[in-house]
Amino acid sequence: MNHDSAHRKVFADIRKGVIAPCYLLYGDEDYLIGETLRGMIDLMLPEGDRSLNLVYMDGGNEDMDRLLETLLTPPLIPGRKIVVLRDSHLLSSKQSASDLIRKIRDNLNRDPRKAARDFMAFLRLTDWKLDDFKNEKWKTIGEDQWEKIAGGDEPGDRDKWIPVVLDFCEKEGLSDKEIPYGEEELIRVLSSDLPEGNCLIITAVAVDKRKRLYRVLAERGIILHFGRSRGEEKLRDRMFETVQDFLRRQGRSIDPEAIMVLGRKTGFDLRKSMTELEKIIAYIGERRRVEVADVEEIAGKTKEDSVFELTAAITERNKEKAFSVLRDLLEQGVHPLVVLSMITREMRFLLHASLLIATGGFDRFDPRMDFSRFQQTVLPALKEWATAGGNGIELTSHHPYVVYNAFRFSGRFSGNELIRNLEALLEADLALKTTGQDPRIVMERLIIQICHN
Repeated sequence: MNHDSAHRKVFADIRKGVIAPCYLLYGDEDYLIGETLRGMIDLMLPEGDRSLNLVYMDGGNEDMDRLLETLLTPPLIPGRKIVVLRDSHLLSSKQSASDLIRKIRDNLNRDPRKAARDFMAFLRLTDWKLDDFKNEKWKTIGEDQWEKIAGGDEPGDRDKWIPVVLDFCEKEGLSDKEIPYGEEELIRVLSSDLPEGNCLIITAVAVDKRKRLYRVLAERGIILHFGRSRGEEKLRDRMFETVQDFLRRQGRSIDPEAIMVLGRKTGFDLRKSMTELEKIIAYIGERRRVEVADVEEIAGKTKEDSVFELTAAITERNKEKAFSVLRDLLEQGVHPLVVLSMITREMRFLLHASLLIATGGFDRFDPRMDFSRFQQTVLPALKEWATAGGNGIELTSHHPYVVYNAFRFSGRFSGNELIRNLEALLEADLALKTTGQDPRIVMERLIIQICHN
């Protein structure tokens, strides 16, 4: 849990019985928001009172009539009543749309239904409709317009997440119906009409501090921000603190090196780290200390590692290995279209490298050379080629190690095979989006086509 002074003061006040009428917990670190919310409820409301005096409501499609009615209704049994509005978009605006996009992308694999709901909120904020995105219409949105709204989301990144989230929106039957927010009524209730003892807790990803609702929450209640740490050192420090605090509350401890190993396996992502830590605790049973060996034994590969392992198996034409990794990815909840996009990217890069080699301008390239030699001899020639106007090939703009691997592995397929592979990928994309076939069968058939091409 975050231990800065503002967060500590909130818990200290609640323990003293000083409870604000409303709280806003917002930011990127949803694990810390969840832990703080649980801690606040534990202190505010006895467990026996929660079945009647604790109400959870999901944001995204806020039912304002129900929210207002619940806030204005006294508790069913004497005591405090808490209303929790989770993942609300009431405080979002066009200015916070880029934060919402980042959360949509983060949730695509972990919680696709939430990502789809957030996407519908994004559309409402930007005045776009679902029809503006269907049938690849989103590709007609100009880069300048997209950058203005989406911020750091690069145009090329849209290929990776928009088709996936649209697929989930369709599966969930989501539509563009207008949702009456009733923000003014909520402001009135929070300003003067909230019954004594009733408390509203809102959690959100993105907020616009200029909104009147934000100002009322700041005046009448408490606002806590849970921003994602920037830089590896800060990420590591926050994870160390969170893991040690979590284990300390359970009367356990952990080797510092074990935290580092866990962090390297999860990219120091708090939610991933804590999910893996819970598995490790179940594994060690009554033992009170977590060792490095426990982390090595239990903490699995990240989904990103598994996707890389899949593309590597396919370029090696190792069908059995590819099937095994694909099964693991699908069981982890990775959407088939995400997997497909990574395979497509790999095949496209191999084709680009093959075309570059075929120009004859890179005769110093040898598939057996190491990366250092590639940087010294081939990369300068490639940069010169790109500077001279050969910028029509996407591969040249990527990290040198990506370029090196594409050059090194491109010889495993002929140019015609790579073109046929891309055609097979297009057919698989259409099958996944339009036919209703079992995604696993579609993907396995694709792997067979590529490996036996």
